Amino acid sequence: MKDEGEAAWWYRKSATQGNVDAQYNLGVMYAIGRGVAKDDTEALKWFRKAAEQGGVSAQYSLGWMYENGRGVAKWYGEAVRWYRKAAEQGDEDAKAALKRLGLQR
Repeated sequence: MKDEGEAAWWYRKSATQGNVDAQYNLGVMYAIGRGVAKDDTEALKWFRKAAEQGGVSAQYSLGWMYENGRGVAKWYGEAVRWYRKAAEQGDEDAKAALKRLGLQR
């Protein structure tokens, strides 16, 4: 890619067509402000689209956004719900988050 802005353009093009990986990657770009202006609300939107399609990394990221109140009000129950979905699919970060929250050994 020529630059991060161009990468964001291609991710958006693919994400709007339903590509889970592109949706997640676009969410990451918005969350950290690379190639696009930092925007937690937009990050949350793209993480949710990917998470609802079963994207494990997006499920963990969505849980993290809810836990930390990024782009949305802090909502512990929703954070746990998404962490559990990711953990059920083997995501180690989600398992660690549940353990840290005292919900898993």
